[in-house]
Amino acid sequence: MSEPLLVVRDLCAGYGDEDILHDVSIEVMRGSIVAVIGPNGSGKSTLLKTIYGLLRPRRGTVTLAGSDDQAVDLAGLRPNQITALGLNMVPQLANVFPDMSVLENLEVGARPIPQRFQSQLETVLAFLPQLRAMLTKRAATLSGGQRQMLGLARGLMSDPRVLILDEPSAGLAPRVQDEVFAKVKAISGLGVSVLIVEQRARQCLAIADYAYVLEQGQNRMQGPAADLLADPEVVRLYLGIRKVVAAPA
Repeated sequence: MSEPLLVVRDLCAGYGDEDILHDVSIEVMRGSIVAVIGPNGSGKSTLLKTIYGLLRPRRGTVTLAGSDDQAVDLAGLRPNQITALGLNMVPQLANVFPDMSVLENLEVGARPIPQRFQSQLETVLAFLPQLRAMLTKRAATLSGGQRQMLGLARGLMSDPRVLILDEPSAGLAPRVQDEVFAKVKAISGLGVSVLIVEQRARQCLAIADYAYVLEQGQNRMQGPAADLLADPEVVRLYLGIRKVVAAPA
């Protein structure tokens, strides 16, 4: 984890005449899981949308290291172009096509690499084996947890180097949330770096390597996730508990 793969510098973005992000900077190192936490309205989702080309930055830069390690400027590119460069995003909502089968969803996810569809399908199904028995089912018939796993699988089908996850545990039962966090933690074993935004900050910090705290659209704190998880100020302000909880070994 010595080289940055995704670099965001002094990013400003917003809607209409209002700036939501004010000079936000983050880095995602190779092979790492990076968490972004903060209160509602702090700009977390706006940050992800701007990185992925859904919102144009007003100032600042977003660069992704290419296959030759030369930085590629993502500003102004469309999401499909960004996906083809190796960065994909799984949104919080509408992350599957409900009227399509599971297999059809995965086929859509693999559009940037059609020549490698079969090999990538086997890789993804080995990672999420529960989907293999559901390939012919319509996504609309899946449970919330199964849909979230399909959303992850569809994001992985493009063979990304960086996968952005927006609130992957939202709306799920606690047991299913634990399964999702475990899978997110395991994604790094596929050689994929992860940038994750989550309201469940404590669980998110427990699986992350590094973390940033946003507040009112600005960088508030940053550091190794285990350090922030044990920081009394982070605990008091953002984790909603009084007792410091140590990160798992």
